[in-house]
Amino acid sequence: MKVVIIDDESKARSLLHTIISEYCSEIEEIFQAENLLKGIEIIKKEEISIVFLDIEMPQHSGLQLFEFLDINDITFEVIFTTAYSNYAIQAFEFSAIDYLLKPLRPNKVKEAVEKAKKALEQNQVQQRLTELKKALSSEKFNKLALPVEDGVLFVKLEDIFLLEADSMYTQFYLKNEKKMLISKPLKYFTDLLESKDMFYKPHRSYLVNLQYLQKLVKKEGTYIELENKFLVPVSKDKKDELLKIISELN
Repeated sequence: MKVVIIDDESKARSLLHTIISEYCSEIEEIFQAENLLKGIEIIKKEEISIVFLDIEMPQHSGLQLFEFLDINDITFEVIFTTAYSNYAIQAFEFSAIDYLLKPLRPNKVKEAVEKAKKALEQNQVQQRLTELKKALSSEKFNKLALPVEDGVLFVKLEDIFLLEADSMYTQFYLKNEKKMLISKPLKYFTDLLESKDMFYKPHRSYLVNLQYLQKLVKKEGTYIELENKFLVPVSKDKKDELLKIISELN
């Protein structure tokens, strides 16, 4: 496997080069580029498997990759690196594109390389990068990337009725009576969807899509009944907040 590190900071490139050399034995060659254009030259010349791409660079941001390469021609995995936890991070999460926060740590780099190897076998990079491009060009993220056994499944937010905590897993209830158990905790999706007005957490074990709210049921407590007839309990401390949100939806 060949990788290229694209970063304008020489110390950052050297550190990542050292980590990869010491912890990722499957990597045979490591190339370096001090800016995006030089990195693209290497990508076009060599059979690169993984691109470590810094976001914050002068002249061209790493996010401008799509301006110089056709997504359909991309056969390598991209791992973005950044020192900032900003809006772009959410876009990566929605599209299942990997990223590393600086300062880089050996265990995180090794883990990212292992994930990239598996992803290359599943051959979904174009689909995920297309979703990333859409996410970066608009604040209206309309799909969620779910890790499944044979790759990544993109689910429209409007197709999600509710999410239910199941220990360190999350049960998804989708349209057409579909259910999916995803190997991430509910908190992961709660944090990811917190900016989406349609999703609300009425109880510590549930996250619901309010666009499918059918009625409030008051019987031995308060419940939300969704259009799929699923009853979701409302915590006592959430009742007033929920009533306010519902009044604003009208």
